[in-house]
Amino acid sequence: AMMLGEIRDIHGKKKDIQLKGSGPTYFSRGGDGLASVGPVLREYLMGEAMHALGIPTTRMLAAVSTGKDVYRERAFPGAVVTRVASSHIRVGTFEFFAARRDHERLKQLADFVIERHFPELLNISEKYAGLLDAVSQTQAHLIAQWMLAGFIHGVMNTDNMTISGETIDFGPCAFMDRFSLQTVFSSIDQHGRYAYGNQPPIGEWNLTRFAETLLPLIDDDIKIAVGSAEAILQRFRDRYQSEWKIGMQRKLGLLESSSAPMELFNELTVILEAQSLDYTSTMRGLSSILKGEGDALKASLTDKDSFESWEKSWLELIDAQEGGRSEAAQRMDRVNPVYIPRNHLVEEALEEAIDKGDLSRFNRLLEVLKAPFEECEGFEEYAEAAPESFTACYKTFCGT
Repeated sequence: AMMLGEIRDIHGKKKDIQLKGSGPTYFSRGGDGLASVGPVLREYLMGEAMHALGIPTTRMLAAVSTGKDVYRERAFPGAVVTRVASSHIRVGTFEFFAARRDHERLKQLADFVIERHFPELLNISEKYAGLLDAVSQTQAHLIAQWMLAGFIHGVMNTDNMTISGETIDFGPCAFMDRFSLQTVFSSIDQHGRYAYGNQPPIGEWNLTRFAETLLPLIDDDIKIAVGSAEAILQRFRDRYQSEWKIGMQRKLGLLESSSAPMELFNELTVILEAQSLDYTSTMRGLSSILKGEGDALKASLTDKDSFESWEKSWLELIDAQEGGRSEAAQRMDRVNPVYIPRNHLVEEALEEAIDKGDLSRFNRLLEVLKAPFEECEGFEEYAEAAPESFTACYKTFCGT
């Protein structure tokens, strides 16, 4: 990747502009630094989809073909993507200086990040502990949003975790069809380290690495610094659970004032996994029950008794709320998408772009994903899960 510089957007906020696939840099590790059109279009598509879903993300300003081939397992048409982010600073950026014990530049970087992303910390005495705390909160929110959407990043190493709390590097990422905490698509994740259900603990692990880089800045006394960092890190799980619960309340049409217990949400995930239900369509379909149109959803169930027991508890909470079932259904349809980047559709669109130079399928998919909560007549296939035969052997790769 090659940083071009920064600009201010129409709201006066600074944005970084970066090229991916433009050629070798000091950090290319012997690689050619190039990208092919498939991975570039995947980055573009996923960034726009995440933005439309309301998930904090980097976005792609442009995807441009180079006219030259890039050689991997075979020749592919080359391309460059222009990425926009509030910054491209990652946990790995801090590790770069910490590993060299370059505390002067580490402090310079931390001060820059505070000014850029967390200016409310500028005038407090313990601003570096405050930085760790603020980043912990942004990550709790981001990972909860991933989990709520059924998104699997695929490579959650420290160099793919932005300090700003934006999703970055759409390499072997994918969206889950049938709900399973063990879902893995990344070809390089042989042991499920970055599986769907492992994303919150991996986020915590990454934050621990970030905390280690900040210890010299938090306090000169290492014991005090460690104690302060540990106290902050211990709050991550509660923060994540809180963010996830708030999100699940919204997906189920429950108001924030609802007294819904965590068990209600956990029981639903158990049902989803035990019955191998499609996550996105099931969550979207729950509102049909509130509209008196739930027959299609219930027909997909293999164990109706367990669902009906859960449904009874859920409907009691809905009926006790102001606005009842009608308003709850409307709220649900505003947060539960009809369309996500279904893996088989993404691959079909990329295949046509790579092998035929035809972007029509890609553009049609992009159009749908930019309005994920609105049902569009004639686009029914875009809401359907991939065939099991496809999902069973599907793998994603680090293309850029």
